[in-house]
Amino acid sequence: MRDYELVVLLHPDLEIDLEKPMAKIRKLIADAKGELVKEDNWGKRKLAYAIKNEDFAVYTCLEVKLPADAVRKLQDNLNIADEVLRYLLTAIDLKERAAREAAAAEAKEQEEDTAKEEE
Repeated sequence: MRDYELVVLLHPDLEIDLEKPMAKIRKLIADAKGELVKEDNWGKRKLAYAIKNEDFAVYTCLEVKLPADAVRKLQDNLNIADEVLRYLLTAIDLKERAAREAAAAEAKEQEEDTAKEEE
């Protein structure tokens, strides 16, 4: 199974009750034998350009693990979902993620060292 990041733009009218469309997306992932690792709701934002006559969308970012054959099935299902205005499914580069986490840990250590020096 490979790690992917899935960003979904949902119809803005669904902002009131996001649980129903998110449950549908979670079910699509589970049906594709995938695993949901992390879910992050970014809220309602203005789009750079209108999509399906909508100026706003609810952004949701998901980290998922999917087998290779499930990617196409998930994309096909997201294409026909009425709730989804757009989506972007990208593979996560594990080396880049590790480098980013190491840099963040180093920055945190540096912050703690400067805080101790100031005391």
